[in-house]
Amino acid sequence: MAVFTPVSDTEASALLQALQLGALHALRGIEGGIENTNYFVTCDAGEFVLTLFERLSHAQLPFYLHLMKHLAHKGIPVPDPRANAAGDILHTVCGKPAAVVNRLAGRSQLAPGAVHCAAVGDMLARMHLAGRDYERQQPNLRGLPWWNETVPVVLPHLGPEQAALLRAELAYQNHVAAGSAYAALPRGPIHADLFRDNVMFEGEQLTGFFDFYFAGVDTFLFDLAVCLNDWCVDLPTGVHDAARAAAMLGAYQAVRPLTAAERELLPAMARAGALRFWISRLWDFYLPREAAMLKAHDPTHFERVLRQRVQHPVVL
Repeated sequence: MAVFTPVSDTEASALLQALQLGALHALRGIEGGIENTNYFVTCDAGEFVLTLFERLSHAQLPFYLHLMKHLAHKGIPVPDPRANAAGDILHTVCGKPAAVVNRLAGRSQLAPGAVHCAAVGDMLARMHLAGRDYERQQPNLRGLPWWNETVPVVLPHLGPEQAALLRAELAYQNHVAAGSAYAALPRGPIHADLFRDNVMFEGEQLTGFFDFYFAGVDTFLFDLAVCLNDWCVDLPTGVHDAARAAAMLGAYQAVRPLTAAERELLPAMARAGALRFWISRLWDFYLPREAAMLKAHDPTHFERVLRQRVQHPVVL
């Protein structure tokens, strides 16, 4: 979340009128992420979030927006895109594709305990089951093909030791993806970016998942691994927190037990999750875009997580 495209009160008000949300009371830019332009909107109808999409196209966006609609209909606590009188949930603001969703209650839990990790594991499994009959198809756009394209771009910025690790891990993940166990992994729509700041809590009660704009059809295990790598690590060192991980995995499996192939490949997917975010943070750090309030994440964090995953495999 950043502000790449300034939105005026006039432009925001016009959209709110089209969505029958009443008059605009306040419009405030959101800082924190790095992909889209986001504003908190206060209006007659309540609190909403306005997103202008800076990279995703009008053709790509229906997958994400209708996935959120589908999950909300199934009882998963996610933002529900607002439609205009014609039923459209994809809009245009300042020449950019845009959406307005309800603002979730609560706040992010940035220092989670086992109880928070269990809540995330439970709801993630429920979300995976709820998405199995979602009919639209779109791959994870930050999956293995993107890793193979992007690593050569970031390698010139790295020292020899970092470059060697990046090349070796990419080769390993290509090897894993070519195997029969990987082909057997259950798949469906995944969030693919369910970090601590993309989940809301009120106390110990999970109130919602949001920011679905990295979602795509991929393995459920990869989604779970991404969560383990953020919710269940010591942030300064990247060291695995076994107690929090056991809580998350136990709660997940109580809803959707892992298959034999998933149990076998959990260590590899934990490494894959670390690699994906190391690559993307290197890309954002060394090839940044201009934006008000933009703060690139430190890429060395996921380098540390990856080294930990290689040296100390995550197992059930």
